[in-house]
Amino acid sequence: MRALISVSDKTNIVEFSRKLLSLGVEIISTGGTYKLLKENKLEVKEVSEITNFPECLDGRVKTLHPIIHSGILAIRSNEEHVKQLEKLNITPIDIVVVNLYPFKQTILKENCSLEQAIENIDIGGPTMLRAAAKNYQDVCVITSPEDYDMIIQQLSEGIISLETKTYLMKKVFKHTAAYDALISEYLSKDDILSSTLTLTYEKVMDLRYGENPHQRAAFYREIMNDNSNLTSYKQLNGKELSFNNINDTNGALELLKEFDEPTVVACKHGNPCGVASDNDIYEAWKKTYQADKISIFGGIVVFNRNVTKQIAIQLVEIFLEVIVAPGYEEEAITILSSKKNLRVLIIENISKKQNEGSLDIKKINGGIIVQSVDSCIYDELDFVTKNKPNTRELEDMFFGMKIVKYVKSNGIVIVKNKQTLGIGPGQVNRIWAVKQAIEHAKDLYGDENITVGATLASDAFFPFDDCVIEANKAKVACIIQPGGSIKDMDSINKCDEFGIKMAFSKLRHFRH
Repeated sequence: MRALISVSDKTNIVEFSRKLLSLGVEIISTGGTYKLLKENKLEVKEVSEITNFPECLDGRVKTLHPIIHSGILAIRSNEEHVKQLEKLNITPIDIVVVNLYPFKQTILKENCSLEQAIENIDIGGPTMLRAAAKNYQDVCVITSPEDYDMIIQQLSEGIISLETKTYLMKKVFKHTAAYDALISEYLSKDDILSSTLTLTYEKVMDLRYGENPHQRAAFYREIMNDNSNLTSYKQLNGKELSFNNINDTNGALELLKEFDEPTVVACKHGNPCGVASDNDIYEAWKKTYQADKISIFGGIVVFNRNVTKQIAIQLVEIFLEVIVAPGYEEEAITILSSKKNLRVLIIENISKKQNEGSLDIKKINGGIIVQSVDSCIYDELDFVTKNKPNTRELEDMFFGMKIVKYVKSNGIVIVKNKQTLGIGPGQVNRIWAVKQAIEHAKDLYGDENITVGATLASDAFFPFDDCVIEANKAKVACIIQPGGSIKDMDSINKCDEFGIKMAFSKLRHFRH
């Protein structure tokens, strides 16, 4: 029995090779693997001894030779194949142990050049793996050190089972497909909507279940991501994240990244329920909690500044699912850890904006729809009414548009002094969203006059002037909306009639 071993990841390869030799398996090898095995006094032949052809072109050509691939691809039950091997004096290769050049590790290094990436595209490795996997009935093909013990155990018992060979074959094609997909993704990162789309993800963990207990689920991450998103979290306390935790926390983080000043976002079922900014993170937290003390129950809270002891004392008084921050005071961690199920996460680079070249992908039955990320708030405001907003109102317009961008459409957000008052998400018409936001504000604060002087932000244009009429009833002072309706003048005229200040953002922010 002959094994060909050529690995980039040399974990446990010396011990595995030693055990193969003890079981009577002949080993041939290449390059660094051959050198390592020889240094450890193992009897191993170099591939060039078998092919009578030296490694060349700086190691680019080692195993690309008919003697190697005939030894792998020959079907042992095919008499003609066997006769041809005998005629050509080729010994079959029964075990192929290969893992590939570290392309992923190379491109993830800081300042990796295109030339460095290209040199770490493996050619011979995938060719051998695919050949061995194609001939899996006769060849055992191994890509991972985690399978070494299983192979030694079965060889010790006399035979590697077809079931094992089949399992390893499937593993190969997943491995090479992911490898090639990553290369394609890396080289095509500037062509985000190409004629074909090939992506690869690696599993972070299995999840207990999906959105509901009867659904299976797992969490995967993009390979070429950074440490600014949920896939790079470190967990300090609590149960494992659930499918819904991950989905909802991601939505909260996307919104949080819109803010540079100290900001806190509370989120429930993918919608923000309270958002506030201030000069101090504790003040921002107090305003966020005050914004919706009801919906925050069982929710997610994310901070773009470190959580202090003072904040932690208040957080443990509320039932929360997840807390995320770039860091925590030591005493804050101790306090939060008193709630054993509370998931406490760190994302160090939490404020880093999402790359504009990123893709927003949604699954539909039979396919996917893909778009670039919504990375803008507005280009330039168009002040369309006679009255213009003052500095504070202008700040609230900007604040409100940041938030409504992450509210399910049709969405309306009412804010004042960089604090949400009422949010109307996911309505099938805009006037209902306006009414809901106003009603929520009054109910949550127990104050019929809470919306006096507030700013209303809409994710899309007003199709009629009824939204302005409703806003006036609540004594809203300012409105910001994209504009673009054929009846824009109706809304503008109503605002002028009521003395409401209105600006067009000229950018719609649907979120479905």
